[in-house]
Amino acid sequence: MRLRSLLFVPGDQPSLMAKALRTEADALILDLEDSVATHAKPAAREAVARFLSAPRETDKAIFVRINPVDGPLAADDLAIILPARPDGLVLPKAEGLASLDALAALGVADIPVLPITTETPAAIFRLGDYAGARLPLAGLTWGAEDLPAAIGATTARQADGGYTAPYQLARSLTLFGAHAAGVAAIETVYPDFGDSEGLADYAARGRRDGFTGMMAIHPRQVPVINAAFTPTPEEVIRAQAIVDLFAANPGAGVLQLDGKMLDAPHLKAAQRLLARAAP
Repeated sequence: MRLRSLLFVPGDQPSLMAKALRTEADALILDLEDSVATHAKPAAREAVARFLSAPRETDKAIFVRINPVDGPLAADDLAIILPARPDGLVLPKAEGLASLDALAALGVADIPVLPITTETPAAIFRLGDYAGARLPLAGLTWGAEDLPAAIGATTARQADGGYTAPYQLARSLTLFGAHAAGVAAIETVYPDFGDSEGLADYAARGRRDGFTGMMAIHPRQVPVINAAFTPTPEEVIRAQAIVDLFAANPGAGVLQLDGKMLDAPHLKAAQRLLARAAP
């Protein structure tokens, strides 16, 4: 499952869901949580189920963000959604294996799950747990909005838009937790959907740091995110040259290419880049 871009769509707006299918997003996240008011959730569940069950001419992955498993709404979400067979579930306010076990107890078995792993204080101390998950994981992602609200912080961001130290930590732990579990590391949203230049810089930093994809809140963000997380032709050519060089010199520990020394980490990075570039 290719997950460069995952576009959120409110679950109570069928017209937006239909439009989202025509975007270049690798996946949609039909939302039953924050973007849907409590009184509208029953109708949103039905709308999402109808949308999932309808024929569609796309192989785009469709996830559903349910409500938290420690609350009263998740069971109702799953009762309506699971028979419609979404491609994955997004689990908000996840707190490690306990949340995944609770999800399994509600009848989830073979559907990939994308936990949002940093929305409660307890969740921060569970980010190393996911390597032991019994449910299949589509990846791990994080959020920078619920956590400051949970602890009474005024904001997660500095004046220049960068994260303050506590939320830099949450981001970093999610990144390493995902790689420790062997799953995709998905960067959180960039909230200013009118700032394409800022988004491009943010997404580029995410890829630089080891994230493999990113969530979006508006269709206009999708092309920028896809470009950031797609290796350039030049990168692919160089990665292939590194792989070919090591293949031509079996047993070599250190090689040289274009005046630069290469060893096993460079080979591993090149192999990963080629895997990401594959259609």
